[in-house]
Amino acid sequence: MKEQKSFVLDSEEELDEIVAYFVNNIDESIVLLEGDLGTGKTTFVKRLLSVLSPLEEASSPTFSLVNEYLSLKNESIYHMDLYRLENIDEALGIGIEEYLDSGNLCLIEWPEIIIDLLPHNCVKIQISIVEDDKRQFTISKTY
Repeated sequence: MKEQKSFVLDSEEELDEIVAYFVNNIDESIVLLEGDLGTGKTTFVKRLLSVLSPLEEASSPTFSLVNEYLSLKNESIYHMDLYRLENIDEALGIGIEEYLDSGNLCLIEWPEIIIDLLPHNCVKIQISIVEDDKRQFTISKTY
């Protein structure tokens, strides 16, 4: 981990600051979203997609596992929620390697089950609840 940036948000409206930072500073195509249930992983992705893919309304892929969106540059963006997967074989069964190898942006919630399939150059966004309803977002690069 060579770079790290932290944000503490008092409200959901402040997500725009993190989205702007992400859009202007992150070049990696694989983004790992980690945090407990209800910390804001999907909320962050929806806000990010409202900028990168504003013509489509983002929804949680909890049951579909993967949602695909088109960016303004007509490139695919994949939003994955791997929470319901039991093991790495199920991930392989949905073609996870094709998504990871596509070069397209992959936003992955609950990535722990596929950790052995991930390249070294990912971005990890750790979200946690701190005092009351404040959220801390820590963005770091993995190498």
